[in-house]
Amino acid sequence: MGERLPRLLLHAEGAAVAAAAIALYFHLGYPWWLLVALILVPDLSMLGYLAGPAVGSAAYDAAHTYVLPVALATLGAIVDAETAVSVGLIWLAHIGIDRALGYGLKYPSGFKDTHLQRT
Repeated sequence: MGERLPRLLLHAEGAAVAAAAIALYFHLGYPWWLLVALILVPDLSMLGYLAGPAVGSAAYDAAHTYVLPVALATLGAIVDAETAVSVGLIWLAHIGIDRALGYGLKYPSGFKDTHLQRT
């Protein structure tokens, strides 16, 4: 169990982020259809793999780290820009779901080599 605990905690962390982002999204009254329409948009970053694994992993990781959506949602909240908040929450939900399912940040060695596991 001790060897698997960090991975289990990372999965739980992702699930918690996804649940919180989705709960806040609906609490703020944003439309369900926008969530459905945009939830997979961060996966378009996989197109970077067409330029090779180094570019692909960098593009994927940039779109799948919490830094940018947290910044977007926070800035949106500060300047009262609802679109930025809603998109940031959708983006956070996507990343959280990915982490809960075991998809992590990618290493340039291959798409299946992640910070969580080899998928």
